[in-house]
Amino acid sequence: MRTPTPRGPVLIAKLADRFGLRAFFEGEAAGGGLLIIAAGCAIIMANASPGSGELYHKLIDMRLGPELTPKLGPMTLHRWINDGFMALFFLLVGLEIKREFIHGHLSSWSHRGLPVAAAAAGMAVPALIYLLIAGGAPGLARGWAIPAATDIAFALGVLALLGRRAPTSLKLLLTTIAIVDDIGAVAIIAFFYTSGLDLAALTAAAAILAGMYALNRLGVIMLPVYLMLFVLLWYAVLLSGVHATIAGVLAAMTIPLRRTPSTPDAVESPLDRLEQGLHPWSAFVIVPLFGFANAGVVFTGVNVDALLSTLPLAVAAGLVIGKQAGIFSAIWLCVRTGLAPMPRGTSWPQIYGLSVLCGIGFTMSLFIGALAFPGNELLIERAKFGILAGSLLSAVIGFAVLRSCRSPLPG
Repeated sequence: MRTPTPRGPVLIAKLADRFGLRAFFEGEAAGGGLLIIAAGCAIIMANASPGSGELYHKLIDMRLGPELTPKLGPMTLHRWINDGFMALFFLLVGLEIKREFIHGHLSSWSHRGLPVAAAAAGMAVPALIYLLIAGGAPGLARGWAIPAATDIAFALGVLALLGRRAPTSLKLLLTTIAIVDDIGAVAIIAFFYTSGLDLAALTAAAAILAGMYALNRLGVIMLPVYLMLFVLLWYAVLLSGVHATIAGVLAAMTIPLRRTPSTPDAVESPLDRLEQGLHPWSAFVIVPLFGFANAGVVFTGVNVDALLSTLPLAVAAGLVIGKQAGIFSAIWLCVRTGLAPMPRGTSWPQIYGLSVLCGIGFTMSLFIGALAFPGNELLIERAKFGILAGSLLSAVIGFAVLRSCRSPLPG
């Protein structure tokens, strides 16, 4: 049986057919490209005129619902995107992680070693650099995890622009590093940016999760049942004090996956069907919305001293210097010591270029930045300066390095 083509949002599909853009939307660069466009629109809107910044913030802070929990207050557009829609993004992340560990590129220890070592070093070194620069400043130590993340859509988008200059093995390595990086980011959010736990809500969330796991073990494969329980789990986690997006990753672990090595995207596998259904929404709606709602930095009245202050410098240095140093060093050590083979068809300059590209933190860095400094708009804005500068520099330098490399052997 032929595996059905993934279906995205109806409106997007119609627009794609109408303007002949389906090939673009199906390409690797599409999601990252839309994210860049959305972030650019947010920056332009926030700085187009003296009063546009206020208009931008009024738009994203517009009230769109009741108060779900006193901790958050009334639900605004910004909160729905960051706490609601991003839970679906994390659900997709969890599905990808589970699939890769069961019958994907992380299914064996021999394949896990290199990306796990690279991702771990690529999170630890940026955090260390951040703390060396900003750790002594009052209130800034909480932002240590901001430069530890990699934006897979943005990074793959840049890599895709290189065409055949980027071998398949390089794209695969970047993807697996980013997946392991996502696991680390989820753990950081759960353990370091959670406070004031509500034990009753936490117990309810645990009970719902146990029920979902039991359904999996009983062989229930009806996706609507799991999705309804996911909504309940999301609400319970929201009330518990743990960030609501964690519900997405937890729920993903309970979605049944039929192991079919010959046809990994088999239609009878609930996990693969859900992943196919979520991917277009995540890439073309959720992540661009997140970029628009979180990248709108207002530069009006900002001077050079603010841009070069401790927090932006620490974040940018962590992304640009820390990421490449950690990832390249870890890969070099693994290959030189024989712990892992060199990715087929790649060269050391290409590995270095990939390491630099991993400094594109954007989506996850913005997300962690908001969690690190809750209620402190000044610090959140300054963290955004560092994220935007560090991500842009990493994209430009990484692209230039890889563009200058010779055409690789087939990878």
